[in-house]
This record gives sequence, C-alpha cells and structure tokens, in this order.
Amino acid sequence: MGHQGPDQGFALRLRRAFRDQLRIVEGEHLEDVESGCVQIALKRASIFGRAPVIHDLEIAYRVWGFLDDEADPRLVQERSRWFEGVSETHHYSDVRRLVAIVSSETLQMSPEAVQDQHASDWKALLELP
Repeated sequence: MGHQGPDQGFALRLRRAFRDQLRIVEGEHLEDVESGCVQIALKRASIFGRAPVIHDLEIAYRVWGFLDDEADPRLVQERSRWFEGVSETHHYSDVRRLVAIVSSETLQMSPEAVQDQHASDWKALLELP
C-alpha cells in the first residue's frame, strides 16, 4: 500500500493551476492526464512524507512532456498509450503501472533538475519497459 501521505485531496485542487499550461494532443483526454499525474504527484509527496505541493504536480506533468510546447513525438506516443483510460476506476492496475514508470530517483529530483534532464534526455526520467 506504500506510505500514504497526509491531505492527498489537496492534489486535486493543485491540478487546476496547470490546466491552462497543459499541452494535450488529439486523442488524449484531460481527465486521464490529470488522474495519472495526480497519482504520480502523490507518490512523490509520500516519498517525502508530506501533503502534495505544486512541485509534485509540476514534476509529474514535466516528465511526461505535458508542459512542453513541442513534446518529442516518441514521448507523446508513449504517454498516449500509458495514460489511455486511467481516469476510469476499473483501470486501477493501469494507473499503478503508470506510476511505477516514474522512478523514486526521478521523483526525488528538484523541479529544475527534472526540467534540465527532460530537455536533454527525457527517457532517463522514466523506466519504460
């Protein structure tokens, strides 16, 4: 079950701060993107044993390229596959797999370090099978 942090619902409020910044392509759905990234953000918050903060969501969106004006087409292809349908409750195992792709090492990085690494080699931030 992991290490559940306090006030996890706050991540649902924080996600709204990113809606105007998200770069979602045709075929992707905001509900899936938000649902998946909130879960990744909660994983990061639990690593630090605290409630979610804005940086948790920033990192979750950044590693998958949702904050990029022009995301790498290969990353878009990967994320479209991994995020498809994760907002639906019967896709719980898919959400768990999506969250596992973002390693604890990546989630322990600062937002600036994630941004720099993402710009130079986004694949290094993910543990894609």
